[in-house]
Amino acid sequence: MITLKKMIDSPEFTALTLVAGEEGLAREITGINITESVDLAEFYRPNELLVSTGINMEGDTNKLIHLVESAFHHQASGIVLNIGPYIPNIPKQVLHFAAENQFPVFQMPWTYRVADFLTTTVQFLSSHQHTQSKTEQLLSNILFHAEQNEEKIAHELAQLGYKKDVELGIIVCTVTNTKRPITKFTDAIESAFTNRYKHFLSTVYQNQMIYMVSRSNVQTPNIPFLKTVESIYMRVNKENSKTKLVIGMGNFYKHITNLSKSYHEALTVIHLSQQHQNPSLCKYKDIGAYKIIMGVQDRDIIETFHHDMLGRLYRYDKLHDTDFVHFLRVFLEEDGSTSHIGRREFIHRNTVLYKIKKIESLLDVDLSNSFTKTNISLAFMIEDILKE
Repeated sequence: MITLKKMIDSPEFTALTLVAGEEGLAREITGINITESVDLAEFYRPNELLVSTGINMEGDTNKLIHLVESAFHHQASGIVLNIGPYIPNIPKQVLHFAAENQFPVFQMPWTYRVADFLTTTVQFLSSHQHTQSKTEQLLSNILFHAEQNEEKIAHELAQLGYKKDVELGIIVCTVTNTKRPITKFTDAIESAFTNRYKHFLSTVYQNQMIYMVSRSNVQTPNIPFLKTVESIYMRVNKENSKTKLVIGMGNFYKHITNLSKSYHEALTVIHLSQQHQNPSLCKYKDIGAYKIIMGVQDRDIIETFHHDMLGRLYRYDKLHDTDFVHFLRVFLEEDGSTSHIGRREFIHRNTVLYKIKKIESLLDVDLSNSFTKTNISLAFMIEDILKE
């Protein structure tokens, strides 16, 4: 994705000055358009950078404010105002609106011809779109065809500045509501990742935004990855309350062929995060005993263990339409606290005690015994993995 930040960081655009909306610099830019009136809004396209000299505004500040607001509501990536006889300065209302809505507003001197700016921008976008296509293909090869193209991939990574034996990892971002495209959240994700990483590769696959990052390219080493993820969740979930974004990171590896493994580790994290409704679980290295379970080569061993621990309870629930398996999960998650379980399940303390005794009878166990609770917890963890 080509962002406004990438554009203004390029030496061709030193004539532009960002005056407001800095937090929106991660917005995607796919084209450029000239606008001199709100009446032309129907010709805007999402992610276009708009340019205006104000020639048709007759010095009317309200018209300029309306133009900027219209650009924002039509999903423009930002707007460039040509400072000169028609727009002598940018009104405070525009600056306030841009800052509040994280909408980048740039000013450009009158001496810089708009025609030259358009030509430079089109050339920039064309060049970077070609490069982006190449990097997307490179990341696809890394994830799905690394063993077949290992030498070629290593060479291409070196050309992009990734040194040999650098530790690389995969981050996957996806959404719980599959009807919403993940690309809707690219701005929020890449704004945070741009602050954290010097550079990264990205691609879209099966409604997932996939990123390859380098451990050595972290610009904020004193800030945990979880804090970056939380900042993304806060922004995205505030703007899209019905759609939940989920982010998972795999381990870092030096060998290119292991990045496919990192990708699947990231997917495992996402699965477990959703399973436990735990947004703080975002790194594979933090999933604990799940790694041990997944490391068991003989699947029959873990399936038998799960059946021995919980099989009888599942059969009873099915025959009698009860919810003891669910209750047992809650019991473990609340560390056996009757008051916490009662509040969570909206049931009386006596009902909680009855269910505990019934489960102990059905499974022939003592739920106050720590060894028993550990085994049942492992059985549920195995179940989480088997559902993946």
